[in-house]
Amino acid sequence: MDRPAPTVIHRPAPGDLVGVTEAIIHRVVHAFYERIRADAELGPIFNAKITDWEPHLARMCDFWSSMLLMTRRYDGRPVPAHVAIEGLDKPHFERWLGLFRQTVEAVCPGDMAQLFLDRANRVAQSLQLSIDFHRGVLPPLKAPIRAG
Repeated sequence: MDRPAPTVIHRPAPGDLVGVTEAIIHRVVHAFYERIRADAELGPIFNAKITDWEPHLARMCDFWSSMLLMTRRYDGRPVPAHVAIEGLDKPHFERWLGLFRQTVEAVCPGDMAQLFLDRANRVAQSLQLSIDFHRGVLPPLKAPIRAG
């Protein structure tokens, strides 16, 4: 007995729902890293690590395309690259997020900007936790829950 083919449900990518395009990703990435490179706090860190900006910008466009449009173009490993940056910590991520917020609010309409910001916050939190873990700085454990 032949069985019917399974139904495949295709969900739209998060970016599709708010109108994100490759052109907008390009604008956000390039405008953001322009701010980063000029920033007194983050510029020296990034400029010391990245000597050829075009491949980095292309990788970051692939990252955001994968994140928002589900293109799967990004296959990098950001944790080791960020762990290797001596002294990179929470204030740097807060500054990074502030500059990112300025950028997406200047480039994107409301819901689109919010999607970028939501994902950027998740990325920053994940990277901070990974860096802390690799450096042996772990958050305190909560007391175990004991049964009655």
